[in-house]
Order: sequence, then structure tokens, then C-alpha cells
Amino acid sequence: MSITVRAPAKINLHLGVGAAREDGFHPLVTVYHAISLYDDVTAVAAEAWSTPVDGAAYVDLASVPAGEDNIAVRAGQLLAQRHGLSRRAALSTYKSIPVAGGMAGGSADAAAALVALDRLWGTGTPDDQLLALASRLGSDVPFALLGGTALGTGRGEIVEPWEDNGAWWWVVVPSEVGLSTPAVYRHWDALFPDAPAEPPPAHRLVGALKTGEPLRLAAALHNDLEAAAIDLRPDLGALIEKGQAEGALRGLVSGSGPTCVFLCAGAEEARAVAAGLAAEHPVVLTAHGPVAGAHVLPDA
Repeated sequence: MSITVRAPAKINLHLGVGAAREDGFHPLVTVYHAISLYDDVTAVAAEAWSTPVDGAAYVDLASVPAGEDNIAVRAGQLLAQRHGLSRRAALSTYKSIPVAGGMAGGSADAAAALVALDRLWGTGTPDDQLLALASRLGSDVPFALLGGTALGTGRGEIVEPWEDNGAWWWVVVPSEVGLSTPAVYRHWDALFPDAPAEPPPAHRLVGALKTGEPLRLAAALHNDLEAAAIDLRPDLGALIEKGQAEGALRGLVSGSGPTCVFLCAGAEEARAVAAGLAAEHPVVLTAHGPVAGAHVLPDA
């Protein structure tokens, strides 16, 4: 028996950051948005953990941790521990979410593994308990379970579904060179030493989502980390300018980067922007959102 679960990439429509707390974490107010780039995880009972990985040609599969360093395995171990089980599984992953791109591909894999193994083992874990396990794995994992559009607080791990009346189209441009999330946060700390303890709220963004109007959403997109990411990587700023010149309503660094995303007026406009950027960038993807969180795929 095998169970395959699909989980989406995320982008941050709003990312407000507060000054670092004593424990080193930055409080966040973010609006997560799930888009139609996915990783699929297939779970099969096995005597030992294994993590075979395949994926789209543009995904750097060599950067995906193997064995017990893989977050999907850690998710399985946590679920087994929660239910007092000694079971293991082979977790085969097909990745379409860029690696180390600020789109939470690892978190998607962890969420997919939790759902797949819960179904495979018949443990019937309640949703609130799955979310609690997910929060122990990483700040973005609970949202990968939830999907859609959601407000995230705390370190981003406290998620609440949010009203979204739009059908949004995006162009996604990953980078061939990674950008360290801790480095971006450290640089943000250096750029904004007097940042307030409380992150800026997402009121404007939330209001734009309710209207379903692309121009309203474009004007409300916000990322506190963007300045730090662009200061470290000026090429990201140039990419955003190019995408907007090609017709995107707005370009934005996704999370801590280095992936950049571009909101477009519709599907046709997204294809046109993608074509304009493809001349200079080897990987340019189109996607729509919001889409569902981690969910079991029907048998082929």
C-alpha cells in the first residue's frame, strides 16, 4: 500500500518583522498564500527510513538532505513518537518547488509526510494535533498543511485561514544562487537597529484580498525583508524592475529570497511577463493561487 500527498509552495503577500526577541527569534505578522507549484510525497511501509528524490529539471536535487537529515523523515519520526509507534517508511518525493528559494519546499515535504503517514499508519491524528506537530518542525509547516491564504503570527507558525476573494496569477523566478535566511535577518537587524518590537500589521493587505482586485493587491504587497535581501543581492532589485517593465503589476522578493514573484492581471498577462523574463533567466514559472494545502491524491 502507498499513499501520495501533494503540498504547495507558499509566498508571503505580507511579511512584517519585529525586532529580535531574547530567544533570537523575530516576531512576525505574515499573510501566507499557497500557489500551484507542488511537491508530492509517496509513503510506503519499510524497515528503515529512506528518502529517494526526483523532480523537475530546474530543481537542485543535490541540495535536498538525505536520510534522517530530511525534514520529511523528521516529520515521520515525530508522528511515530506521538503515537508510540516504532514504524518506518520510504518517503519518495517528486519536487517541483525550487530548493532554498524562500517558498517553503522543505516545509511542504514535511506537511505531506505527516498527512501521508497518518493515512498509511491509520493513526487518525486530529487536525489540531497535526498542526501542533507541524509547528515543532518549522514555522512554515503548519501553513503547508492548511493551504489557501492565511494569517501567520508568532514565528509564523500560528496560522488562521483568511478571506481571499481573488484568483491571482503569478510569475515565479527562482535564482541559481541561494541566499541564507539567517544572513538576511542579520542584515535586516543591522539596517534597522531601532525596529519596533511589534511587526507592522497586515490590515491593508487583508482588505485588498477581500476585494479580489489585482491592482488593489499589487499596491498592498509588503515584505520587510526585501530591503535587506536586495542590499545583499542587488540583482534581485534589477529583476523586480525588469518584471514590472515587462507588465507585472508588482514584483516582490518572496520571504527572505532569493526567489522573486510577480503579480499579474491574469493568466494571459502572466504568460507574457514570463516570456519577457525568460530571455535573461533560465527558469521562469507561472502559477495561480490560492490552492489547497497538503491533500491525498487519488490512486492513479
